[in-house]
Amino acid sequence: MDGCLIGYARVSTEEQDLNAQQNALERLGVRSSLIYTDHGLTGTNRARPGLREALAACRAGDTLVVAKLDRLARSLRDAKDIIDELTVKDVKLSIGGAVHDPNDPVGRLLFNVRAMVAEFESDLIRARTREGMQVATAKGRLRGSSPSCLRRNRNT
Repeated sequence: MDGCLIGYARVSTEEQDLNAQQNALERLGVRSSLIYTDHGLTGTNRARPGLREALAACRAGDTLVVAKLDRLARSLRDAKDIIDELTVKDVKLSIGGAVHDPNDPVGRLLFNVRAMVAEFESDLIRARTREGMQVATAKGRLRGSSPSCLRRNRNT
């Protein structure tokens, strides 16, 4: 790979640990000083300072490296927006060591499939969480104000 390797790692909650992703990125050749992180931010939230810094650090010929695609984006639209931004800047994307080529039809297809799977996983997690919260509420185990996702569902 030509240019610099810029790494990005993300975990969704404060309790989760970034070490496994950071170690994976270092094994893929990314220097620890070039790994940008977001801690406690969901992949569905595009307002992630670490991601912004990683994308800003990328220059033509560089490669943005992530351990897994779901660490970069949790929706097809977000993933496509990010890959479009990288393509305009002439920056490659490496997902777990496999470099995505946006100019190759098969590469585009595989990227879109991977992005759809990441979005599907996110949707499943959200559905399971809502279901668990509804069960807990029904059993009287969930206290406090009703979570916004449950309030939205009642209003529809």
